[in-house]
Amino acid sequence: MTAARESTVPPRWLGLAGPTASGKTALALALARRWPVEIISVDSALVYRGMDIGTAKPSATEQAVAPHHLLDIIDPARAYSAAQFVADARRLAGEIRARGRWPLLVGGTMMYFKALIDGIDEMPPADPAIRAAIDAEAAQQGWPAMHARLAEVDPATAARLQPNDSQRIQRALEVWRGSGTPLSALHQRARREAPAMDGVLLALEPASRAWLHARIARRFEAMLDAGFLDEVRRLRANPALNLDLPSMRCVGYRQAWEALDASDPPDIAELRERGIAATRQLAKRQITWLRSMAHRQVLEADAADVEARLVAVARSLLGSPGSSPP
Repeated sequence: MTAARESTVPPRWLGLAGPTASGKTALALALARRWPVEIISVDSALVYRGMDIGTAKPSATEQAVAPHHLLDIIDPARAYSAAQFVADARRLAGEIRARGRWPLLVGGTMMYFKALIDGIDEMPPADPAIRAAIDAEAAQQGWPAMHARLAEVDPATAARLQPNDSQRIQRALEVWRGSGTPLSALHQRARREAPAMDGVLLALEPASRAWLHARIARRFEAMLDAGFLDEVRRLRANPALNLDLPSMRCVGYRQAWEALDASDPPDIAELRERGIAATRQLAKRQITWLRSMAHRQVLEADAADVEARLVAVARSLLGSPGSSPP
């Protein structure tokens, strides 16, 4: 674990970040049973209504342990941005503290955490014409070629994206073509103008890749057993939804939708393989994002005593169990 926070001033919020299947929900509830907290979800998929199984959305029983925020707030046909998250999270954190409780931010969308900590610049609005042109080029040349093109105009952004990360490559090229400014330059400007960090970020980072991969596989199997395909069938039957929407690009949903496009019933073995592989890739990207956040405090997610370690860190930051914000 990294060095403890030097300041004796309690943080205004506590963050718990980690890759998918690293145990965030269970550990957040362990804190909620000891301190008066309200949980703010930091997850770009949990905001969508009707997407429960494939997102591992906290159950009604889990949500009853502490109030949860930013779950089920928009329809899957709509988009939700990092800028919207920052505005919502800061507003909610202030309201939670005013109620004499601790804001606990929990999730795996590292872009949201980074935007909250480093600040975010006003991004150019989406341009359907530019986006359509990029999609047409990608259909002909492939996303690795579009990634190479992005590297020519915005090498910093290209360096942190995988060549097949179509959603983010598309957006970075759209920003460049629409504004003439690289996305990385907008992010740098936002960092310079960001307010001082007023929270503490705890990062769940497993020491063993095999441990995380096994949990990812078990989770995907459990999702299938819980009726994930029926959930995707219902979403797929909605004429307002398609695979180009951010909601349907979520890991698992895209693979299930494509499997149903191929055949219904789908090839479960192939879906399982593709879904687990995509989730592993997501986890790898999440860990890479986490390691870029210099001020985080690291906890080994696969340590046998991780809950005890987390509680000890929380005690040092928040005071004895049951304590409220000053």
